[in-house]
Amino acid sequence: MTWHTTRFQIALNRPQVMGIVNVTPDSFSDGGQHADTRRALAHCEKLIRDGADILDLGGESTRPGAPTLTVEEEWTRLEGVLRAALTMGVPLSVDTCKAEVMRRALDLGVDIINDIRGLEDDGAVEAVARHGACGVCLMHMQGDPATMQLRPSYPDVVAEVKSYLAMRVDVVRAAGVAPQRITLDPGIGFGKTVDHNFQLLREQDALLTLGYPLLIGWSRKSSLGALTGRSVGERLAASLGAALASVQRGAHIVRVHDVAETVDALKVWAAAGLISTSS
Repeated sequence: MTWHTTRFQIALNRPQVMGIVNVTPDSFSDGGQHADTRRALAHCEKLIRDGADILDLGGESTRPGAPTLTVEEEWTRLEGVLRAALTMGVPLSVDTCKAEVMRRALDLGVDIINDIRGLEDDGAVEAVARHGACGVCLMHMQGDPATMQLRPSYPDVVAEVKSYLAMRVDVVRAAGVAPQRITLDPGIGFGKTVDHNFQLLREQDALLTLGYPLLIGWSRKSSLGALTGRSVGERLAASLGAALASVQRGAHIVRVHDVAETVDALKVWAAAGLISTSS
């Protein structure tokens, strides 16, 4: 299985580690730490040294209750970092739901669009389809960041997430996006309770039946804090456990803050024969 993107054909014969670069002052875990171009690029370089296979850059926080930015505000945060990061030799993903930000990023040469709204915003599907080569990650979210954690409710969370992702795949494929360009994300922590999130982990194999690679993001999430009683800065062990469990249950890409530790943990599990290194 290979994920086709703008500049790279990403082989998924082993788990890929996507390193998070939040170019924001207010993200839930590391807001403000990489909020200017110089610090963001230094963090990109560190994540690559640590073993990141892919970098995922976001200019707008999607934590619960986060305010919405204008296109110009988001692009001002991203542009300089993207231009420089494109020279670093790894696939570059942009975490955005705005069609105009997508278009500008793709015009620069960005490899992947990672959209928490599953390309639902006006013009988003068209922006990706018009490009013709970029990778795309379609995520499930109930509600929006401002309200998603107020009262999330599902008759069957796994069935609903699966149905939504299948529907969004149909939409983007009808627009001309090749299946090899698509990955799926169940949206851990996005409009879901702690129980919902762990049910998605236990039954993750149900999502694999859709036939697309899975990208999973558990890193430092509040559900891990609820389970362990640890604050956001103390969730490394829980994040590693969730990443390993996701990979063992078939995830192809894990989106993480702690790249070096995740890479090392995956090497140990692969050496022990606990995860597959071929597909």
